[in-house]
Amino acid sequence: MPREDSWSVDEIEAIVDTYHRMLIAELGHQRYNKAALNRQLVEQLPKRSRASIEFKHCNISAVLRDADCPYVTGYKPRSNYQTILAESVERRLLQSAIFDHAARSAAERPAIETFPEKFGDVLDTPPSTTLPQVQETPGRYVVKRDYLAREARNRALGHAGECFVLAYERQRLIAQGFSRLAEAVEHVAETQGDGAGFDIRSFSSDGHERLIEVKTTAFAKECAFFLSPNELDCSGKHAARYHLYRLFNFRAKPRMFCLQGDLRDHLWLEPESYRAGVR
Repeated sequence: MPREDSWSVDEIEAIVDTYHRMLIAELGHQRYNKAALNRQLVEQLPKRSRASIEFKHCNISAVLRDADCPYVTGYKPRSNYQTILAESVERRLLQSAIFDHAARSAAERPAIETFPEKFGDVLDTPPSTTLPQVQETPGRYVVKRDYLAREARNRALGHAGECFVLAYERQRLIAQGFSRLAEAVEHVAETQGDGAGFDIRSFSSDGHERLIEVKTTAFAKECAFFLSPNELDCSGKHAARYHLYRLFNFRAKPRMFCLQGDLRDHLWLEPESYRAGVR
């Protein structure tokens, strides 16, 4: 039997539809009033408090995160969502043609180089890593989409992110009084190509090399990203020098966090594909 506080199908559909409106507006850079939409939900769902509605929005973000999709800024993913919610998100949001169009456009939109006035404001802490969890008896689960993979192939966005980190590293060294080291920072992805296992060669204040791989998204901090076997191996072979800079929210207000060392120690890893040939 469902618990007394379990959300009904009608309640879930109402909140998924409202979240859908917010997400489409955000992906299309269209202004919308989040507070007003939530007030409408409070009136529409008299059994639900504002706090419970906010929490359910975060559950929807978690469903979208687990489907490799963008989600509404400000609603940090909260796992342990119910199967009935995942099924409603799949049916009413993920299968929506307008969402598919908006998400594809957002993933493939070009980007140009951008730099903040103060680079010291861009650093953030890494997100906590949580794997998908479903609260009730597992049923039909959301199907993963390819929006994050499409964005990872967005060369203009990737290049803009690398230039951002290149400028950040040079400014960091200059601020520490190491102008000569700043001049020696190298954009390896440009000078040597993509096969090195990292994008930028920089330096620590003691002069030791800092090998930096840059991963850029215009979406949220918790979105998954993609690593090549070469990048993963390089992080293990050069763990003392290897850094991964994860840029997020790039188009609106770039922020980033850093992971240092062997990436196997920091990340959950999922195989995406296999190289295959006929025997």
